[in-house]
Amino acid sequence: MIGELSHDIANYPEGIVLPVNKPYRWTSADVIRKLKFAAFRHFRKKNLKVGHAGTLDPLATGVLLVCLGPACKRAQTLQDHDKEYIAGIRFGATTPSYDLEKDVDRRFPYQHITEEAVREALQGFLGPQEQVAPLFSAKSIDGVRAYEMARKLYRSGRSAELDEAALETLHRSNIVISELELLSFSPAGTDVSEPSGRFVPSGENTASNRINVADTSALGLPEAVVRIVCSKGTYIRAFARDLGEALNSGAHLSSLVRSRSGDYSLAECLSMEQALDLLKEG
Repeated sequence: MIGELSHDIANYPEGIVLPVNKPYRWTSADVIRKLKFAAFRHFRKKNLKVGHAGTLDPLATGVLLVCLGPACKRAQTLQDHDKEYIAGIRFGATTPSYDLEKDVDRRFPYQHITEEAVREALQGFLGPQEQVAPLFSAKSIDGVRAYEMARKLYRSGRSAELDEAALETLHRSNIVISELELLSFSPAGTDVSEPSGRFVPSGENTASNRINVADTSALGLPEAVVRIVCSKGTYIRAFARDLGEALNSGAHLSSLVRSRSGDYSLAECLSMEQALDLLKEG
């Protein structure tokens, strides 16, 4: 745990990296905005640089590295490190965002999906590979964020164009998945309304009204919880999509926790309350 901070940023020539457990339904920008103003007051410096090393989706929680002052220069290096995730993946239905931020758009057969079938399919995703980013992502193509186009089409009721638009605008990225472990599997018809087995960490759970959360727990779909160790640039939502397709079905993320980013683990993360307390005025 980080101790008491000096009020003089000059005492930290390398800057400060705060590992924060990003709250559920907060954007990464929400976290930075909140901590930036606290840092301005704490260090009495209004032009202090504050940023993060690797975005987390709103419905994901876990390790978000917040960089203060000169540490912002190391943000890219920190972001380049491998990451570990705990992903809940629900089979038999897809959403346009591949997670619960959008409602189900298509249903697929799932009765054939078993624990053994999931274990076998996971083996095909180990190692170097190409991955197409989700259309609802921060990936930039020719200066345009993919999610900007996707949300515009979605709001206009033209969601049927999303797949075609994705193929036209998104390029494949080279990624590496070095470890995959099936932590649990719940067959079709299992009651998953309670998240007790879905590895959602305790801590801040401040909801934003701007972030929609679809409820697919009542559909009785099979669900796997998978530990994933991967290179930078890996989209776990896209991994869920591809795993569903490999099983001749569809899939979406039901939960996501970044449990490690480089050398920083979830166990050493600060809650937002702890981070703000560390940056309190004095």
